[in-house]
Amino acid sequence: MPLGNLATIVANIPAWLDMVVNLDEIDINPPGGPKFKPQPWKTRSELLEQFENSLKKGREVLQKTTDDRLLNTKWRMLAAGKLMSEQPRYVAIRDGVLNHMAHHRGQLTVYLRLNEEKVPALYGPSADEGK
Repeated sequence: MPLGNLATIVANIPAWLDMVVNLDEIDINPPGGPKFKPQPWKTRSELLEQFENSLKKGREVLQKTTDDRLLNTKWRMLAAGKLMSEQPRYVAIRDGVLNHMAHHRGQLTVYLRLNEEKVPALYGPSADEGK
């Protein structure tokens, strides 16, 4: 995956909380194709702005929801109308948002290594810290 696409995904993942908390389901391959198109960016500051806006939206969504909604209501993911996953919202948040973001952040570290850049801490200190 191109670095720019990967960075765009990571920048926008926190806003996915809105889908998981406020929609009952999402079809990732609906008729006519996906309706979500990430905003294009050309500069690092534009990408960082997307990330900050995404974080803000994710925080707001979590602050407005209830434990009951997260624990006791289900969320579904479909692909072309076919059920792919159905789980409590808190599990969908863990698996589809948090773990997904960790996965793609890990992929970004490969680009950092290939460009001989330092890798920041992801799960505790990085081997590059202090260098």
